[in-house]
Amino acid sequence: MALRVSKFVALLAACCIALVLFSLPAAGTTSAQSPTLTPIIIIVTATPIGGAPPMMPTPTAPPAAEATVAPREWQAFNVARNYLSRKINANLRYVTSWTWELALFPDSALGCPPPPGETVIKGNTAGYQFIIQPLGNPNRYDIRVTYDLQRVYDCGIAGTAPSGGNLPPPASGSAAGGGFELGGHVLDLNAGTINAMRQAKMRWVKRQVRPGDGAAFGHIAAAKANGFKILLSVVGKPEDILAPGFFDQYAGYVAELAAAGADGIEVWNEMNLDREWPHGQINPARYVELLAKAYNAIKARNPNTLVISGAPAPTGAAGPGGKTAAYWNDDVYMMEMAQAGAAQYLDCVGVHYNEGIVSPNQTSGDPRDNYPTRYFLTQLNRALAAFPGKQACFTELGYLSPEGYGTLPAGFAWAQNVTVAQQAQWLAEAAVLSARSGRVRLMIVWNVDFPFFAGTDPTAGYAIIRPGGACPACATLGSVMP
Repeated sequence: MALRVSKFVALLAACCIALVLFSLPAAGTTSAQSPTLTPIIIIVTATPIGGAPPMMPTPTAPPAAEATVAPREWQAFNVARNYLSRKINANLRYVTSWTWELALFPDSALGCPPPPGETVIKGNTAGYQFIIQPLGNPNRYDIRVTYDLQRVYDCGIAGTAPSGGNLPPPASGSAAGGGFELGGHVLDLNAGTINAMRQAKMRWVKRQVRPGDGAAFGHIAAAKANGFKILLSVVGKPEDILAPGFFDQYAGYVAELAAAGADGIEVWNEMNLDREWPHGQINPARYVELLAKAYNAIKARNPNTLVISGAPAPTGAAGPGGKTAAYWNDDVYMMEMAQAGAAQYLDCVGVHYNEGIVSPNQTSGDPRDNYPTRYFLTQLNRALAAFPGKQACFTELGYLSPEGYGTLPAGFAWAQNVTVAQQAQWLAEAAVLSARSGRVRLMIVWNVDFPFFAGTDPTAGYAIIRPGGACPACATLGSVMP
């Protein structure tokens, strides 16, 4: 139980505005990131970056306390504020509101995702939690500082989504256990793809289907006959979401898939974009209603089926607010999913990563910018920030290479210089990092055998079976997988 020491700083009564004024020197800022193309949509500005920064200096005491050491909570607030100002590139001399709390947290990272390479130690750890809403920003950021003021951890956006109070109790049954496994998204499970996947030591086949698609049952049977587990990503059309009774129809369909032996089911896909969810109605709480119905229906028919939340499209195109009518930033979307109660209706958090042009071991050095979706490790941290204690399932992870095809479409020109050798090496490195992290249950390579490379669709450039039938990534993945 957390020990609450204080909640809100009083507003300045003399100023009839909803701001809190801090009479301290302005916190430092950094330059904004440049507009950059991504595989999904154009990144026009930065959104909050997850993970913990390096050790922060102790801030300056308030001017009124020149001869007195500032209260520790005030010093801690300055640590949190300085960090946040750099994170969102804003001067936080003025904020709309802030709260603080001194509490005992369950681990050394204060309940937040740790930075890459940091070992989290379980056990009560004292620290401060600050919820800060900057001026002109609708988000409330959850920043935590260790009691000794030496470390700051980022728990992302606190969120204001509904709590999900009308949701049903979660059904019993969980498939979250088990070690890391590898798989691939296939177009056709034929002799060529089967041999390639076996060489890569893949154990899962992924197929994508729509509600009511009878072919899914054949996909299940074919995967089992060839010794693979099968993940079915069940997607619909945006207009389906608005149809009366559709959520119940969807839940009934995925329940039948579970009963037929589906080893994993991903509930929807990239629902933070209006190509997958109705324009102007993107709503994480509404998605959680679908997830809850699907989860309970699946578990009622097969409690061992792995239920994976739909993976949002990685993007920061919606700007600092994180939301437009057409798309939401993935970190904002997932934080509000968590606030709406998603964690109790998933075994694994769905994640996509498909825009890398550097090794997954790197967390800097991308020539475009250092936006977190550019890098494997920062994207993993970003995805799990709202779901402490949960594992990630990469339902799409791929590296795009035009080698053997020619020039990439303009929207994908960022990958023009990636070679097939790099694709093969980086997929193997990503598998090793995933397995060693303990935070990844499943990595599905996007993709194994898609042949489409025309117009604005370079899907074949992601395929590990290259023109002529060679599969360099099969060899590298097979060399690192047990």
